[in-house]
Amino acid sequence: MPELPEVEVVKRSLLKRVKNSIIKKVKVNDSKLRYKISKNEIKTIIGKKVKKVTRRSKFLIFEFDQKILMLVHLGMTGKFFYIDKKQKFKTSFYYDLNDKDHKHDRVIFFLSKNKKLIYNDTRKFGFIRFYNLTNIKNIPHIKRLGPEPLNQNFNFNYFKTYILNRNLNIKNILMDQKFVSGLGNIYVNEILFYSCIKPNRKVKKLNDTDIRKIITNTKKILKSAIDRGGSSIRDFSSENGKKGSFQEHLKVYGRIGLSCSNSDCKKIIKKMVISNRSTFYCPSCQKY
Repeated sequence: MPELPEVEVVKRSLLKRVKNSIIKKVKVNDSKLRYKISKNEIKTIIGKKVKKVTRRSKFLIFEFDQKILMLVHLGMTGKFFYIDKKQKFKTSFYYDLNDKDHKHDRVIFFLSKNKKLIYNDTRKFGFIRFYNLTNIKNIPHIKRLGPEPLNQNFNFNYFKTYILNRNLNIKNILMDQKFVSGLGNIYVNEILFYSCIKPNRKVKKLNDTDIRKIITNTKKILKSAIDRGGSSIRDFSSENGKKGSFQEHLKVYGRIGLSCSNSDCKKIIKKMVISNRSTFYCPSCQKY
């Protein structure tokens, strides 16, 4: 599942290509995604202009005229194709384009100037929902989310207050979208490695220095991943259809049995399972 950096890359690509386009027609080939697409609701965007494409956590939000919002979650395999003058562009993962792609085209948006935007989803865990709202914060999927990790609201005071008297481990806290939105398994593993904190450490045992390290490394790693086009784990590709390169810089995720990437450490990366998710760590650099 794409995490914040990958969805941010997709958002930038979509914004560049579809902003100010007008929806001329919509064809629904398969409405049975995670939530069934309402054909009556999707008709409300016909004739409307795409004013903006934004991101909140792992969600994409298309803003149209007359306060209509289209919320998209890519799930495991959701992706957008953009067609301009018969040339097909990728904006999401699955790097290789092939002739069988069209079998999974669930929704086709016909845009002005004979362009098309296609939502393609092999496993159909993604979804498209519509809202008529003045404020994005009122979308049900959005209102329960914690602050964006790159936002200044994700700071020391917020972090320390939130974890007070909680008996959870730090990995589960960082994965909790109500605490901080957009982080997933790949980046949480990396954040904790850079912060020298063992993933199963209880948050009540974190000191002020630990908290500051986690916040600093969260922002640094996410910015670096966005700059590198995301991580091409399971073939995520960047806004230009190129593979993201951040996976080449992963220090701990997926490196079980390999030597620690810190030059002064001789230990082997180990794996534990936390809340049914593979968790990687160095037993020396992340003792506590």
